Amino acid sequence: MAGHPPGRRRGGGRPMSGEAAPARGRAGAIDGFRGLAALSTVAFHVWQQYFRYDARGSHPPVDNPVLGAVFSLEVIDLFFVLSAYLLTLSYARAAIDGRSTRPARLFLFRRAIRILPLYVLAVLVVWASRNPTLPGNWRDLVEHLTFTHVFDQQRIFYTLGPTWSLSLEVLFYLALVALGPLAVRVCRPLRRRRSRVAVCAAGCAFLFAAPLAWIAVAHYGFGVPHTDWVVYFGPQARFGGFAAGMGLAVATVALGDRGRLGPRTALLVAVLALAGLFALSLDSGPENFTFTFYHPIAAALWTVLLLGTLHVRRRTVWQTLLTSRWPAAVGLVSYSLFIWHEPVMLQLHRAGLLPTDQAGFPLALLVTFLVTLPVAAASYWLVEYPASLLGRLKDHRGRPREFYPEPATR
Repeated sequence: MAGHPPGRRRGGGRPMSGEAAPARGRAGAIDGFRGLAALSTVAFHVWQQYFRYDARGSHPPVDNPVLGAVFSLEVIDLFFVLSAYLLTLSYARAAIDGRSTRPARLFLFRRAIRILPLYVLAVLVVWASRNPTLPGNWRDLVEHLTFTHVFDQQRIFYTLGPTWSLSLEVLFYLALVALGPLAVRVCRPLRRRRSRVAVCAAGCAFLFAAPLAWIAVAHYGFGVPHTDWVVYFGPQARFGGFAAGMGLAVATVALGDRGRLGPRTALLVAVLALAGLFALSLDSGPENFTFTFYHPIAAALWTVLLLGTLHVRRRTVWQTLLTSRWPAAVGLVSYSLFIWHEPVMLQLHRAGLLPTDQAGFPLALLVTFLVTLPVAAASYWLVEYPASLLGRLKDHRGRPREFYPEPATR
């Protein structure tokens, strides 16, 4: 038994349970991130509904800057960074370490069954309820079903308001299946690992810098107002969040297991990133620098937070919180919660079940949570989970899987 490194099988096989723990903790932490981000998204949109403007200025529903910064923290950039990180990992491993990648058709097939069944159902249900007579706002329906509403200044927030971000997700999927294999081909002839890492990192840096330049030119060069949604919500302005996640994937692959952060360092990195996100939300008043560049800065801070949470040697206090039962449970239904929370909230408001004055914000938040969480759970088990079983129709190479009947037993 002597002479074998602890935590490894004889012969250098797969890591044993001691080294598999970080991977399990990483998966649980990702679910926890999704759960907390989904809850924060619901709180943010309820906050928006109770924010008032008049001739005397703005009036937040909670007259406390600290609580206001917590409720008004936008987490959409976290979803972008996390999604890009997870989906880019296989390409980063292939480009840097020569691993294999999944075929593009399999990648797109699995992405389609992940988002389309619930999304299409929700769009049809909500659109039909708001357009009882045909043809209705048919252009809004077409744009939502084709994920092009992000390019329409008038209809970007129609039907399912928060799903403008899904348009960017779909565009990112298409970009990734083009850029990922390209990076692998460019890196393949390079003999030195350091050179392959540099090429991948430079590509991610360029993709992050380009939206920064676009925002700067649009705002400071042409004076485009922040309410021009197509300019500031389109892929040319928001792709930086995905680029940050791609950079995180490259960084974690480049660092490898030896580069994992120790518990104290990881906790310090996570605390500093959270403090930065809080300060950013607290300081992002209209027309100042942090407001203009809020989303690129937030994406960079979320990236640092994810690094200090996922690329660690041992579990930290922060990771323990994320992997606890209730964040993980909400994370399981987070996509359904994201899809349904706005129409449910608006329906509660129309039915008179939410208070109408600003002082009723805490009660409105509680009622919205109590109703949307069961709706999200039902949506997951009735729509999302059955649709996910379609993934078994293709094997790991993207070919149709052959199913054989179970042999008869006596």
